[in-house]
Amino acid sequence: MKTILDEIVAQKRVEILEKQKTQSIESFKNSENFLLPVKSAKASILDETKSGIIAEFKRKSPSKGFINKEAKVKEVVSGYEKFGASVISVLTDEQFFGGSFDDLQQAKEVLNIPVLRKDFIVDEFQVYETKAIGADLMLLIAECLTKDEVYHLSKTAKEIGLEVLLELHSKDQLKKVNEFIDLIGINNRNLKTFEVDIEKSKQILKQLPTDLIKVAESGISDPKTVKELRQAGFQAFLIGENFMKAENPCLAFEQFVKESK
Repeated sequence: MKTILDEIVAQKRVEILEKQKTQSIESFKNSENFLLPVKSAKASILDETKSGIIAEFKRKSPSKGFINKEAKVKEVVSGYEKFGASVISVLTDEQFFGGSFDDLQQAKEVLNIPVLRKDFIVDEFQVYETKAIGADLMLLIAECLTKDEVYHLSKTAKEIGLEVLLELHSKDQLKKVNEFIDLIGINNRNLKTFEVDIEKSKQILKQLPTDLIKVAESGISDPKTVKELRQAGFQAFLIGENFMKAENPCLAFEQFVKESK
């Protein structure tokens, strides 16, 4: 049975072919952002003056539709940074998540902390594109990539200076981890049932290489959960929907950070 992830990946491949008609890896290499130094997400997460939270700007999701249609990027991400976010994640997928490159570039204009491009990367064309739009790190989702694809895409990212967050969903994906990965995300949500299971994440965590930054992802809506996950060994927490669904995402974030300390 086809999942929403299969559908998204198929759409990405169509988009890439379309873009390749007018853009090339060479054109990305010649872009202004390509030569700029990258801000390290690893360093920002390990900075103890910050919260360890990767705060996400997200307008909609495939399962819930629009979460916050009116949110202004610069306003929201500035608030996130002000109240202690370590990294900002910006969705750049348009069809399923209502994001855009413009969202990421607007965020980049006002931030002093690293920006993660959250998208579905399946081709090296997108790796160069990620650097060209100004992101500091990119997401790879183990669920939709083979071990060799993860290796090739993460190696390419490192060659051009990007950091890489690899997202795992299950224990059997541990074999896809390689030396080019900087951060490991464990998604608490089962992609087939959409149920959230934090205990499963803790089990996978125990088997991860000790030198990688560990990120807990999805379904975190209670500051107590952050405390629990931190105790288990997670250093960072990717949270978006919980703040974005609030009328004022910045205030929701500020409150959450205070309560999760």
